[in-house]
Amino acid sequence: MAKAVDVKVCLLRHTYDPENLAALAAKLCYTDSDIQGLNEKLSRVDVESFIEKIVRIGHHSVLEHVSFSFGVEGVSRALTHQLVRHRLASYSQKSQRYVKHTEGFDYIIPESVSAHNMGEKFEKLMKEISNLYAEMINAGIPGEDARYILPNACETKIIITMNARELLHFFRIRCCNRAQWEIRKMAEMMLEECLKVAPSIFSKAGPGCVFGPCPENEFTCGKAQEVRERYKKFLKESGRLN
Repeated sequence: MAKAVDVKVCLLRHTYDPENLAALAAKLCYTDSDIQGLNEKLSRVDVESFIEKIVRIGHHSVLEHVSFSFGVEGVSRALTHQLVRHRLASYSQKSQRYVKHTEGFDYIIPESVSAHNMGEKFEKLMKEISNLYAEMINAGIPGEDARYILPNACETKIIITMNARELLHFFRIRCCNRAQWEIRKMAEMMLEECLKVAPSIFSKAGPGCVFGPCPENEFTCGKAQEVRERYKKFLKESGRLN
């Protein structure tokens, strides 16, 4: 049966000791020491302070050595169509060509649909589409053709890999109030996972208005102060602010 689901985000893998590697790469640019000797000299205090400095001054190229892979479930095809526009990343998504939905498909219901008392009609349509899809498959129509009737609301699963520099850009764009609600929710969950393993790298991550003026100019949401307060609380809860 077709049913509504919600997003899940899991950090599957990340570069071992990501902040140490980024700090090592950065320090290499400013010293003639050999790499092994430089690596042995790095202390945790050195790493944290140096990472915060290079993030602050914008020496972000060293962050490209660090990568993160996320497993994401319970998101819509409408979300992943936006997501894959971030080209400096790798994606593996559940195929609608090879994975058939003859027992029904999960889907995402926007809160606005329920808020306008359209939830029942929405779910009814999902069930109708699900039934027709199964009928088409059972009639011998290939899955790659039957999928044409599947909606943007259809749930999908995807593995995402990005380097830390691209993630900072991703969070700047997709954590913004002007980002579509579903991808914003996923981005915030991804950021929460990143802060657990690389807090210094992501200490200033989030929408562009949090640590500076709103970059949206005339398209601003007009709520920069509200967003700053929310992210101040978010970072405090993550242990990045006292």
